Amino acid sequence: MADPVLYIGNKNYSSWSFRPWIGMRTAGIAFEEKLVPFDMAAGNPAFKTFSPTGKVPVLVDGDVTVWESLAILDHVARRHPESALWPEKPADRTMAMAMSSEMMSSFLALRSACPMNMRRERKQIETSRAVLADVARIQALWSQCLEKSGGPFLFGTFSIADAMYAPVINRLDVYAFETTPIVSGYMARMKELPAWREWETAGRAEPWIVDEDEA
Repeated sequence: MADPVLYIGNKNYSSWSFRPWIGMRTAGIAFEEKLVPFDMAAGNPAFKTFSPTGKVPVLVDGDVTVWESLAILDHVARRHPESALWPEKPADRTMAMAMSSEMMSSFLALRSACPMNMRRERKQIETSRAVLADVARIQALWSQCLEKSGGPFLFGTFSIADAMYAPVINRLDVYAFETTPIVSGYMARMKELPAWREWETAGRAEPWIVDEDEA
């Protein structure tokens, strides 16, 4: 059976593409990568040839097409239970799903003001109270999980929750937000993952530039 195909956008900018990519790569789930770049805020009209929403990411797994990052990760976790992408303990699985769903629906102020950018020079920007509230909420979530699990990742071993929050690590880093020691340590461990380094290296090497105000 052929490997599934994961369609993604620019590695420097596409936070939603990064989520399933780092999850599958870290879990050792084989897939074929197809990068379709965008150089505009609206994306790329070519996305509509493979994506029912006209957006990325999209996973094509045989006759099944899955869009949305969390749905892709859940699909591959069920197809590959040996990957342990969802935590083993039922209570932890529920928490990981709740956190991942919150990432999908929340933190709009942070996501709007601080787009993911792998090659951005590390420096602060003026931020609103809403952005700072998002950062505080995220740090509280991470700290709660890390204190309970003991790390190195949110639920001990790498999970879908880590994949869903991976782009936030880039945001907190390159926009130079102040982080607690437990959060800083977690961010450093995530950035040491081979999959993270592979993605970041590729993103930094890309030729496409999207204006930060439009990303």
